[in-house]
Amino acid sequence: MSLVIAMDGPSGSGKSSASKGVARALGLRYLDTGAMYRAMTWWMLQNGVPVDDPEAVAARAADPVLEVGTDPSAPTITVDGTDVSEPIRTREVTNAVSAVSAVPAVRARLVVLQREIIGTGGIVVEGRDIGTVVVPDAPVKVYLTASEQVRAQRRAKDLAADPAASVTVTLDEQARRDRLDSTRTTSPLTRAADATEIDSTELGLAEVVEAVVRLAKEQT
Repeated sequence: MSLVIAMDGPSGSGKSSASKGVARALGLRYLDTGAMYRAMTWWMLQNGVPVDDPEAVAARAADPVLEVGTDPSAPTITVDGTDVSEPIRTREVTNAVSAVSAVPAVRARLVVLQREIIGTGGIVVEGRDIGTVVVPDAPVKVYLTASEQVRAQRRAKDLAADPAASVTVTLDEQARRDRLDSTRTTSPLTRAADATEIDSTELGLAEVVEAVVRLAKEQT
């Protein structure tokens, strides 16, 4: 199997930046599975689907056409031909994505798409169930985490353009999302038994990337 690095962890742990850095360092592709769930959520919101109604979401799960680019230096995602890279990062989508991603029909469809992309060559894949569900036989598995406060600070910084996204508000929204993602019935956020945990609370991006690259070289 071509090298697959599974990078799991909660929001704000630094998965995206680290995963792209590792992919560039090792000459691999990059897949942000969270962006795929966000894209589905954005589409549901745009089309008036009540995201807190699992049956309604499931009924439309097959409708949106998603295309994902895997260049770590310029990842892309479109829905029905529309570039949604920016709108899927809003607080509205962030606060709705846990409900949409918990719907089994959504996860079933996106896992199929993710496996198709992964199967075409070496790749770093980030998400919440990569090492446990999507690619349980990945040769390298990382669970990246950080303290709740640091994660909230990072997320609030990403949302700096939104005046309502204070660290305190972000911390509350983050706690709610962590709870929903960790307790959902289908593919909950959890650390794979054979994953290496890296705490990025006191680490810079370069240090996290170096640690994962070193791990990949040791384990492959």
